[in-house]
Amino acid sequence: MHTATPLFSRRKYWASRFGIASQLPMSREEMDTLGWDSCDIILVTGDAYVDHPSFGMALVGRLLEAQGFRVGIISQPDWTSADAFTQLGRPNLFWGVTGGNMDSMVNRYTSDRRIRSNDAYTPGGEAGKRPDHCVTVYAQRCREAFNDVPVILGGIEASLRRIAHYDYWSDLVRRSVLLDAKGDLLVYGNGERQVVEIAHRLAAGEPVSQLTDIRGTAFLRKELPIGWALLDSTSVDEPGELAPPPDPYAVSPSVGANSESPPCANSASEKPILFNRITAKTDREKTVIRLPSFEQVKSDPVLYAHASRVLHQETNPGNARALVQRHGNRELWLNPPPIPLTTQEMDGVYDLPYSRLPHHAYRDAKIPAFEMIQHSVTIMRGCFGGCTFCSITEHEGRIIQNRSEDSIIKEIEAIRDTSPAFTGIISDLGGPTANMYRLACKSPEIEAACRRPSCVFPGVCKNLNTDHAPLIKLYRRARALPGIKRIFIASGLRYDLAVLSPEYVKELATHHVGGYLKIAPEHIETGPLSKMMKPGIGTYDKFKAMFDKYSKEAGKEQYLIPYFIAAHPGTTDEDMLNLALWLKRNGFRADQVQAFLPSPMATATAMYHTGKNPLRKVSRDSETVYIPKPMKQRRLHKAFLRYHDANNWPMLRDALKRMGRVDLIGNGKHHLIPNYQPAGTGDAVEGKRIHRKAQPFRTQHNGLPDKADGKSKAKGAWRGK
Repeated sequence: MHTATPLFSRRKYWASRFGIASQLPMSREEMDTLGWDSCDIILVTGDAYVDHPSFGMALVGRLLEAQGFRVGIISQPDWTSADAFTQLGRPNLFWGVTGGNMDSMVNRYTSDRRIRSNDAYTPGGEAGKRPDHCVTVYAQRCREAFNDVPVILGGIEASLRRIAHYDYWSDLVRRSVLLDAKGDLLVYGNGERQVVEIAHRLAAGEPVSQLTDIRGTAFLRKELPIGWALLDSTSVDEPGELAPPPDPYAVSPSVGANSESPPCANSASEKPILFNRITAKTDREKTVIRLPSFEQVKSDPVLYAHASRVLHQETNPGNARALVQRHGNRELWLNPPPIPLTTQEMDGVYDLPYSRLPHHAYRDAKIPAFEMIQHSVTIMRGCFGGCTFCSITEHEGRIIQNRSEDSIIKEIEAIRDTSPAFTGIISDLGGPTANMYRLACKSPEIEAACRRPSCVFPGVCKNLNTDHAPLIKLYRRARALPGIKRIFIASGLRYDLAVLSPEYVKELATHHVGGYLKIAPEHIETGPLSKMMKPGIGTYDKFKAMFDKYSKEAGKEQYLIPYFIAAHPGTTDEDMLNLALWLKRNGFRADQVQAFLPSPMATATAMYHTGKNPLRKVSRDSETVYIPKPMKQRRLHKAFLRYHDANNWPMLRDALKRMGRVDLIGNGKHHLIPNYQPAGTGDAVEGKRIHRKAQPFRTQHNGLPDKADGKSKAKGAWRGK
């Protein structure tokens, strides 16, 4: 197993003598109050600065402060010039640049490519406080302000754009953000280990150009280093054993360090680099996989799908190899993912002295994302679900990182005792999912060797520990605390895991649901579900039966609120029609629906762009995926989810006639839509735009816009028949 330097084991930087700031400074006046003449590190972010661990820049800032560094924050600066980037002076060590808790393009635009009318991460919910491609713009302004200071990119926007990627809003394959932003180093995934090591090594005088051995980072180099074995990606695009059993008497073939061909295709003119195949571990640790170049994936959808597949195969920290992708005359190098944090390290990160409040500069302005999560508690990270439309695997990884029960209880008590707005209700105990706390592979050796993209698809892996007892114990201890009236569970629930623990479902239904529980089957048809890597609707039915049973036993009238995605790759018009009929049979009427939004680097995005299925080996004649790509068809799929909205009836009538289903048009209970049209409706079909309040993209799964107490949020999302 790989090991890492413990997160809090390094000697603190000398500036620790200045002590702890009540909030990290955003102005020169605050720096003067703290006695600082300069900042060691300045973090630039596209979000408002909220000193809460759910906001990435606060977590990273407090962690670096705990290492002894002086950290300043520049939040949502005016990006039209470099002036706002000089307000804290020159950082001594580096700039840390992030777009915030969401990709800036997802934050700013809807799935219809319309600009959103609000921003949950901005005071007052005001839109327009960050630019398109936020990381790139901010990094360039940092260079203009102080061009001799290293620029380190991080956060979800940088993480999901670390290699050549499809950008939905421009409908183009873009280069790695590292090149466009002209950054020195890119941190991907949860960045605690990386930023701590970067800060200490730069503080020790090491140049940023030498920081090439840090896991979870990407950087540019002109040529590949000597001593590495180079594999062409086509030689690893077949799941199987990690490596053949080593032959102690064999010497491997020679490989050229700078060759773009598979090892067996080296030119005789190249100077060979010899290495001995001693063990599989040594072999993998000094092996780099060459992905197709930016120019190749930009011009060839098949190679793009192939590169996506290989990237996702190399996400397990236990066996991932380095990746390299040529961009022009430069090599983009990706080190393997970071080692997950231990429970002790997770506790240390979340026990840091956050004020849990927005910066005082915002005065009384409301920040919607903060209002939603201020009384929620993160208990774990990561997700082994592998949903193809979600980016958690690419960012947080599939290995669950857990906090201890004591640390979680301590945070709940801190909220109770210090939050001025606390009313006795904890809005959520969760994370990327509600019920993966302390779930992991039964065998560390199997976990380290596994290359499955999901532990629960097409079925729950036999090696997965699905015991919900630790989570049940946590719930019971938390709600028994003095001053705690209710604890709701608002994070997304994996119902395919929950049905394996009836005691958990009973606990949830009896104590932790506020009338409505959000759940995400996403679809009912096998075609789209197989491309999402989601369980069949039968599992949902099983969970619903259990939930209804235990709700009734508790004497509570409670309902499930299912969410669905329209226009996902693999979804036909017939699939959406069948879903609409299912919704009507079950009495659901959606007020807000989501169309698939191709977020950078997700597997489903590769399907959308290429029409190929990267869940299987990709070739010219491999499986193709039906893509509902035309905007008119995407709107039709959304209309099926809102079959009850009279504005959608003209579009649906036309579609049903085209599909030969006029039997569903009429005024009876068995009809989907009526044959009449109310006056003043149908404008959406006739070309007039109906404005609805835009919502943050739910399937980004960043944990913030979707968190509310279950009852109030869900009541506005669905209306009973």
